Amino acid sequence: MKAMARPRTKAELLDAASAQYRKLEQLVASMGAPMQEATFSFTGDRKHVEPHWRRDRDLRDVLAHLHSWQRMLVDWVSANRAGSPRPFLPDGYHWRTTPALNQRIWAEYQDMSLERVSAMLAESHADVLALIEGFSDEELFTKAYFSWTGTTSLGSYCVSATSSHYDWALKKLRVHMAMA
Repeated sequence: MKAMARPRTKAELLDAASAQYRKLEQLVASMGAPMQEATFSFTGDRKHVEPHWRRDRDLRDVLAHLHSWQRMLVDWVSANRAGSPRPFLPDGYHWRTTPALNQRIWAEYQDMSLERVSAMLAESHADVLALIEGFSDEELFTKAYFSWTGTTSLGSYCVSATSSHYDWALKKLRVHMAMA
């Protein structure tokens, strides 16, 4: 399977986000209810050793993870645009502690149904697309265009929260399906 080229324009970013989201929706629909509700079993799999392989135990966990990172993006951009500067990651976290943040995110959604989390992801996906629409190519893809994006571009954050993250989810779900 050929990897998608990293988006470099708003149009490419919107296209990639939408295309990968559709692929995710289609894969989830193809799973059927028993597979959607099944517990992941990656134990003993020597290829998949990163912490997320142990953290996410079912489809709900994966979708909640995607939703939460999209909410962080939307909230971060909204706060900074409104003149309330804040970092991308919540207080108490930095990029080296994202495994702990991801574990906290995982815990937040344990009492929610798959249906609720799926609806939340659909909403956050739409919110991110609307957010992207509000920026120009220059604003999205010029490194350090906004002081609050540091040395990177806003578009890079958007790619990470959409198409790249959807690709991560697709790979994980395909492994789950293959091992079931």
